[in-house]
Amino acid sequence: MSKHVRWLLGIVVLTVFCIWVIVPKAEDVVLDLNNDEAPEIFISGEQPLGLDLIGGLRVLLEATIPTSEFSAEDLAETANNVGRRVNALGLTEATVQVQGDRRILVELPGVTDREQAIRTIQQTALLEFVDFGGLSAQAQSYVGQDILTSAQIELQLEDPSTSVRLRHPSTAQPFQTALTGAALSAASAQYAQTQAGAAAQWFISFEIQSESVAQFATFTGSRVGQPMAIVLDGRVLSAPVIQTELSTGGIITGQFTEEEAKLLALQLRSGALPIPLRVENAVEVGATLGQESVQQSIRAGTIGVFIVLMFMLIYYRIPGIAADIALIVFILLNMAVFKLLPITLTLPAITGFLISIGTAVDGNILIFERIKEELRAGKPLLEAVGAGFERAWASIRDSNTSTIIICGILFLFGQTPGASIVSGFAVTLALGLVLNLFTAIIVTRTFLYLLVYVGRTAIERRAWLLGA
Repeated sequence: MSKHVRWLLGIVVLTVFCIWVIVPKAEDVVLDLNNDEAPEIFISGEQPLGLDLIGGLRVLLEATIPTSEFSAEDLAETANNVGRRVNALGLTEATVQVQGDRRILVELPGVTDREQAIRTIQQTALLEFVDFGGLSAQAQSYVGQDILTSAQIELQLEDPSTSVRLRHPSTAQPFQTALTGAALSAASAQYAQTQAGAAAQWFISFEIQSESVAQFATFTGSRVGQPMAIVLDGRVLSAPVIQTELSTGGIITGQFTEEEAKLLALQLRSGALPIPLRVENAVEVGATLGQESVQQSIRAGTIGVFIVLMFMLIYYRIPGIAADIALIVFILLNMAVFKLLPITLTLPAITGFLISIGTAVDGNILIFERIKEELRAGKPLLEAVGAGFERAWASIRDSNTSTIIICGILFLFGQTPGASIVSGFAVTLALGLVLNLFTAIIVTRTFLYLLVYVGRTAIERRAWLLGA
């Protein structure tokens, strides 16, 4: 009995936590995986919805170079880089798919800033560490100005359609680029004092790849006391004086706002796209189903759950009470997981969740019917309950496992172009099946044992209380 009481306390705590996650809050906690020093936890106060429910932006990108100049692996890596960029925008379940042999389709649910999204996806973000040796007196006058560099000229020659915003400064003589952002291994936006006594500001902390450490160390070590320009897309962000030899990394300052610093760090982390892309088509998509369909789905789900709860209560009586409590816990667990992961709910995803509710009830029915068989065989009440759970477990486990395997196949199928709508259905159904293994065996068992202990005498005298 004490074991079931401990499980009861754990279930109550878990249920309260799920309710806390589900209920919208005035302030959300943020999970910042880019902060290596102190990662934070994010719990959203609003469930993200898919493109079919709330609309958004659909962007079709096409390679600007001939197909013969890149491989399928290059296109896949470009799609991965685009995916990292859009995910770092704070979007959830943004889909990025390769279409054909030269196109990438990006779907961004709920996007409101079209221009920023396209700029983040497409822009290469050419970062350069430029030699400003000999310009000690004039170095600061170049901050905020456009300059021509050797890396820009090389990039322009390689790809005249490059997305880097190359400008035409008045100086014809290009400055020499010592290192580009391709040598970075990490970059993160931070807010702190960069100098003693100075006001805190946003800056980008960066680290150099191991194979470029020697080159960067040689360059900075030979120019101690000389200025070095940090240039982004041809514009000088800052021109600090090299105080000592730098090898593994440093910081980039430039009077950034928080948004600018995070966007720049994102672009630098993602790196230059292996294949230059142009926007072939960008369409703002209206919600095909919209709020009315969401409300209808919720209404249908609520009615269905209510009917199931009443059926279990009327047909199975005491066990039905335990099953109803377990079903409510199951629903709360699913909704909390949807937000914690997070999972974007499309209409197929909602359908998968509703089907998983049916499987949760099915598991309880298997258990209760097995308990009734054990009672008919003459076993005492508590032994019959225990045997019912033990002997039904194998059927529940095998049934759910086989369906989870099918969900995995559906999810893989959903990664192919044009079939992404299947993925949401597969994910929510699989999650429901996994959680059902917990609620059917642990939650239902805990509450049924407690109910049987409390009303044991009455139940033994009245077999109909167990639906027998």
